[in-house]
Amino acid sequence: MQLQGYFDLRFEAVKDCFGELFEQTQTRGAAVCVQVGGETVVDLWAGVADNAGEQPWHGDTLVNLFSCTKTFTAVAALQLVAEGRLELDEPVARIWPEFAANGKAHITLRQLLTHQAGLPALRQPLPPEALYDWTAMTSALAAEQPWWAPGDGHGYAAITYGWLVGELLRRIDGKDPGAAIVARTAAPWGLDFHIGLADEEFHRVAYLTRAKNEFGDAAAQRLFKVMMSEPGSLSARAFNNPPSIMNSGNKPEWRRMAQPAANGHGNARSLAGFYTGLLQGRLLDDAVLKEMVREHCLGEDRTLLTATRFGLGCWLDQSAAANATFAMGPRSFGHPGAGGSIGFADPEREVAFGFVTNTLGPYVLMDPRAQALARSVMHCIG
Repeated sequence: MQLQGYFDLRFEAVKDCFGELFEQTQTRGAAVCVQVGGETVVDLWAGVADNAGEQPWHGDTLVNLFSCTKTFTAVAALQLVAEGRLELDEPVARIWPEFAANGKAHITLRQLLTHQAGLPALRQPLPPEALYDWTAMTSALAAEQPWWAPGDGHGYAAITYGWLVGELLRRIDGKDPGAAIVARTAAPWGLDFHIGLADEEFHRVAYLTRAKNEFGDAAAQRLFKVMMSEPGSLSARAFNNPPSIMNSGNKPEWRRMAQPAANGHGNARSLAGFYTGLLQGRLLDDAVLKEMVREHCLGEDRTLLTATRFGLGCWLDQSAAANATFAMGPRSFGHPGAGGSIGFADPEREVAFGFVTNTLGPYVLMDPRAQALARSVMHCIG
């Protein structure tokens, strides 16, 4: 496999590790970018971007980042907190009055960002087209009853997070939530990141495929079993209501819409640049960043059915759990996306890391491909 891009000779082992992904796994296309202290030390890409295997992956190829998007959204909300236009612990209903229905009058932004609001799924079955209707989805969530008492445990809001936090941004910033997030977190720093992709950029987007005959670890298999055998369960509804959630990644209407939980499009460079911005204080001041990466919840996740650990809109490292560590430092924070893409920072080593792929793996938490690359980076730094 011919690798393209740049690597500092100190990080040749990372280049070798990246090349091995194409020899030892089903990875068809991918990119990795690593910045240390703001300096780019690795920026590599390889493989193919299209389904037919004819279009090479380029330096500006975009990919659906799935839940890597969530931390961009959280940072936009936290900027509003820093500006005094939102408060972490005031009721969401102050901004969104309809949201107070069915026992939600006291739910806070903090609870939304940490998946403690009890709203990871909708009970009432929705048609596939509802996925693309912002008003339909936010109205359904405003009417929904929490699945548990808010604050009493947590459950990952895989896609509802986008409408919940995004509606607050829309009401306060007065613009499309995708545009608001990009304007706050990406555009000022020249990051090639989009929520609501313009049609003229579609030619740059890598086609998503799934790895074949891979079933993931025990956590992935447990979740898959529940989703298949218990269609009315919280976990199943979180990923299958509307039923179009799991099979829309390559559709033009998915690319065009703004879904601030799951359909950001970017590349490894934009992920690494975003986390460098956080480490260098360009996106949040020290006090707000410190609150963001503080542990807010740890334990059994009611949606993912495995242990998760959250800050405000970000995942925190679980160093003792093989499938839940960023594989670098215990203070690492960031966010994985479904299928393997990931962005994170390790403040101890001043590392910002981005990995993206169009070959979706089956893992629920961290993808072993990204973990192998992160371990290689750590080894090179020493």
